[in-house]
Amino acid sequence: MTNPETPSSAYIHVPFCQHRCGYCDFTLIARKDHLIDDYLAAMEQQLATVEPDTELQTLFLGGGTPTHLSIEQLERLFSALFNRFRLADDCEFSIEANPLNLSIEKIDFLKQIGVNRVSLGVQSFHSEILTFLERDHQPEQIFEIVQNLQARIPNTSLDLIFAVPGQSLSDWESSLADAVGLGIPHLSTYGLTIEKGTSFWSRQQSGLFDLPADDLAGSMYEFSLDYLGSRGVQHYEISNFARPGFECRHNEVYWTGYPYYGFGPGAASYLNGVRRQNHRSVTTWLKHVAAGESPIAEQEELDPESRAREAIIFGLRRRVGINLAEFASRYGFSIPELAESAIERNIAAGLLEQTETHLRLTQAGCLLADSVVVDFL
Repeated sequence: MTNPETPSSAYIHVPFCQHRCGYCDFTLIARKDHLIDDYLAAMEQQLATVEPDTELQTLFLGGGTPTHLSIEQLERLFSALFNRFRLADDCEFSIEANPLNLSIEKIDFLKQIGVNRVSLGVQSFHSEILTFLERDHQPEQIFEIVQNLQARIPNTSLDLIFAVPGQSLSDWESSLADAVGLGIPHLSTYGLTIEKGTSFWSRQQSGLFDLPADDLAGSMYEFSLDYLGSRGVQHYEISNFARPGFECRHNEVYWTGYPYYGFGPGAASYLNGVRRQNHRSVTTWLKHVAAGESPIAEQEELDPESRAREAIIFGLRRRVGINLAEFASRYGFSIPELAESAIERNIAAGLLEQTETHLRLTQAGCLLADSVVVDFL
């Protein structure tokens, strides 16, 4: 059996997009496809540092838009990956995709290469919401693309965004119903947030739009919990829902504090208790790799107490919560020992609940998760 403290998960960041959506603050570049060959050469160089025949239980290609690359470019990237990594028989091999990148030819290629999970950036099933979010697809296209995809790779996840300016509760309800109607086994739902540095930030500061009121956003979130749960798509993490057996195993590695590799601009890794973050600027990352220099911008070795506190913050994201006995055995601290007053305060506020075995967020706590976990730092 694999030792869970031995890294067996890898994240590969592919930073290319056709267009940067106004709300997006991820590490990516748009309309710079002339850099793809340089990126692939740098990834080959970086992956060559991995011990040959390293086995992976999960492999995740995120972005950006990995499927923005052509089949030939993806072949080159996968060749570099498989030159070092060996996928376990039951490896979860995920890729993020934009709907309009997924021709039948590309879907067939992904299936043939071994991809068995696709995360699709749908965001909405309403034309006006998609236009506001600067997406390049329309609702009628989603249905055909998802059906083509699921016929070949059934483990499909959709990303959906709520609390968008102009979006009503009924708009949100019908988007969820459309997703459920397609038989999607996994959904990720995110409330729209406006990050400094994005074009939406500038537009909001100029008074061009306002986000929906907090109570409407809360109603949308709570409807997601009730509706999806009633349809057998269970809430297993603050923003994620899945039918049993379709939970994202790669993301569970992050939430349970196990190690993972990270390659590409902006990618993070967690190896031997050390967190490392690569340069977010694609060109800076490329220059460092080409010069034979480290692409790492930041790194931090966590002391035992910091590891334990971080594990609380990530662990509370999971709806099952944290097993108190397992936590104490793994980290050498009991949770009450680290944060007794924070636990008592949040239980009293109705945001946490503690059973004989677990500590977990309540449904109300999920709505205010960020303010709850700050108490545990």
